[in-house]
Amino acid sequence: MTATPTFGPGPARPKSLGYIMFASRWLQVPLYVGLIVAQAVYVWQFALELWHLIDGVFLHGAPPADGTSPEAVVMLTVLALIDVVMISNLLIMVIIGGYETFVSRINLNGHPDEPEWLSHVNANVLKVKLATAIIGISSVHLLQTFIRAGEIPNDKIMWQTIIHLAFVVSAVGLAYIDRLLSSSPAEHTASHL
Repeated sequence: MTATPTFGPGPARPKSLGYIMFASRWLQVPLYVGLIVAQAVYVWQFALELWHLIDGVFLHGAPPADGTSPEAVVMLTVLALIDVVMISNLLIMVIIGGYETFVSRINLNGHPDEPEWLSHVNANVLKVKLATAIIGISSVHLLQTFIRAGEIPNDKIMWQTIIHLAFVVSAVGLAYIDRLLSSSPAEHTASHL
């Protein structure tokens, strides 16, 4: 009879190639810490954009030199703020979802601030959520392009629209594949084990 190796508290951990491969998931931690630093950079970027908005509207309300209406400038700045927030949300999803899926459980069970989606996150759900977030970010960029359509070449507008539609088609495809996988008998059997 062979003893089953145990993990966590108890007897010594097995020294095998498989365990080394399993433990290598911790090499991803510096990547997630780097994304947290990127999150801090986006907070700084948001603060700068917000200051420019406040400064331009309340302190130096002169019309822009390029002839753009003040309303359009405010709208473009607000869209830039929304863009920063959406990218920041994307970073949070990657940091928390990726760490939970590929490195280690976070164990937030019962915490009042636990994200609703975290309880059922897996690689497929994370891909669909990321694709949806990318569509939102692309939509904001496309709206900024449409607002400034008079100063942007038509071919650039066309390519941005085509790229946005490619993101939409990709997200629909990922969601469809996720739905097929989650409704397959093999997936139901694996989830009940």
